[in-house]
Amino acid sequence: MKCPYCGNVEDKVVDSRLAAEGNSIRRRRECLKCERRFTTYERIEEAPLMVVKKDGRREPFERKKILAGLVKACEKRPISMESLEGLVDKIEFTLQKDYEKEVKSKEIGELAMKMLQGLDEIAYVRFASVYRQFKDVGQFMKELRGLLDKEEK
Repeated sequence: MKCPYCGNVEDKVVDSRLAAEGNSIRRRRECLKCERRFTTYERIEEAPLMVVKKDGRREPFERKKILAGLVKACEKRPISMESLEGLVDKIEFTLQKDYEKEVKSKEIGELAMKMLQGLDEIAYVRFASVYRQFKDVGQFMKELRGLLDKEEK
């Protein structure tokens, strides 16, 4: 594995453990040259899941796009990157389990919102406002009312 800091290819594995419901292995590594530590993930390579966009285009599923959207929604919130990566792992696992070859981008967004709502409501509202493309304050308020109604029950 190439060190992300110095580019050296020699390292040692410091710690290994199962991650994301057993679908990947998380390895902590230490570079033998600069002695800095970094994390790698080992996953089973599966047939690529294709995402069907709103306009009908198809593109390969990319977990980094979901992670980027979640990171943006969670900006300045007390949520660790480890929690977000775990959330993306759960989303990816669910998609691989429920869809064989293709999934609509809408399904991915809805799943991400559902999982994010359980993690942080502010991040959920931020994500929903971009994902659902609220056109005005009325749509935004409707979403907030739905959240408040759920809390009261």
